[in-house]
Amino acid sequence: MLSKQTLLSGKLIKLYAEELGGNDFISLNYYVTIGSGGLLKPCEMPQKKVMEFVLGLKIV
Repeated sequence: MLSKQTLLSGKLIKLYAEELGGNDFISLNYYVTIGSGGLLKPCEMPQKKVMEFVLGLKIV
């Protein structure tokens, strides 16, 4: 399962995903900022885990 919410007029993106057939999950907030492009805030998990998931994500 994957869910995405866009809030604050597109300045905040919340992403939550659950592993199919397992109990692992990914949860993050991404803040769109002026200048730097954005700020990634994982929710109680290593940033590396979130980055690997997002970079490997393929939606069909």
